[in-house]
Parts: sequence; C-alpha cells; structure tokens
Amino acid sequence: MATIDVFHHNVPAESDFGYSQAIRSGDLIHVSGQLSLDEAGDFLHADDFAAQLQRTYVNMDKVLGHYGVTRNQVVSQTLYVVNLRQHAAATAEGNLAYFGDHRPASTVLGVTELTFPGQVIEISCVVDTKLPA
Repeated sequence: MATIDVFHHNVPAESDFGYSQAIRSGDLIHVSGQLSLDEAGDFLHADDFAAQLQRTYVNMDKVLGHYGVTRNQVVSQTLYVVNLRQHAAATAEGNLAYFGDHRPASTVLGVTELTFPGQVIEISCVVDTKLPA
C-alpha cells in the first residue's frame, strides 16, 4: 500500500481553494504551482517579474526541502507566464540559474492572467525521488 505525504505552506489559500502545495505518492512528488507568496500567504511583488521569479523559486525550494530532495530530481516543470514575449528572456535566464546543468522537461505557457492581480509567473513541477540528488 502506497503512503501519501502532503505538504502545506499553511497559507490561507490552501484551505480557501482546497489544495496542497505538494503531494508525494510513491516515488513521485507533484508540486502545485508555486508563486510569490510570503509566509503569511500574502502575494508579493505585483508586476515585478524578476522579484516574483526569485520568490517563486524560494518557495519551490521550501517544498523540495520538506521532502529532502533537490532541484536535480525535478523531472518536469510547467511555467505559466503572463506576457510571455516580454518575459521570455528573463524566464530562460531564471530557469538556467535555478537548475544549473540539470535539464528537466519543461513547458512554458503564455497566459492572459493568473490568480492574483499583478501575478506574472507560476511554476509547477514533478520530482522523482529515485534520481540522484
């Protein structure tokens, strides 16, 4: 029987929307879209792509840290970007800085809007815990 391990940042949106930040089932961890939230669940850096991207990766690292995994174990990611043409270069630059030499499968989607006014980036991913850290 597989065990399920759920992670929460303990922010109001989790109960308001009824979701977990991540769920581990077997060897895979499915990470919900991470974004620029602080510890209280307040949205930060409206319309500031660089600052949101940085904070989003901080939150991603919190999720990965909970499970004792690293960025090198991310097997796929999906990035949702408002005004993708405007932010394409910064998206690529941030992705390269975050992953270094690791190359997960990636899909980048240009979207018209995200949950919070001024939100311009959200990133979800899947992690394989059997890969080397």
